[in-house]
Amino acid sequence: QVQLVESGGGLVQAGYSLRLSCAASGRLFSTYTMGWFRQPPGKEREFVAAISWGGGRESYVDSVKDRFTIARENAKNTVYLQMNSLEPEDTAVYFCAMLTGGGSTWPPKIPPLYDYWGQGTQVTVSS
Repeated sequence: QVQLVESGGGLVQAGYSLRLSCAASGRLFSTYTMGWFRQPPGKEREFVAAISWGGGRESYVDSVKDRFTIARENAKNTVYLQMNSLEPEDTAVYFCAMLTGGGSTWPPKIPPLYDYWGQGTQVTVSS
């Protein structure tokens, strides 16, 4: 059973930065694609970023390109989301997710592709 635990959320002013972390249990973390999603208040969950198992491929939603960076440290079973120049529109609950199925297209932007999810961490950006 895989468990994903996010941390690092909080309340910040626009223009500031936060780094989210997602710690995964299990021995096979390094073999799976990881993704970050977010769910703004009253809206559906949306793709933010994904990173391939070895870190060689990354993908971002257009609205966060050049501001957010996804990274992983397989030795620590951890994936990160560095968020710079935060905007009020980034306010959401942020979730990390693990994709264990094979044969998926890239980038894997659709939530049902992912098999395991964390509980989420709240990010609030004030103007």
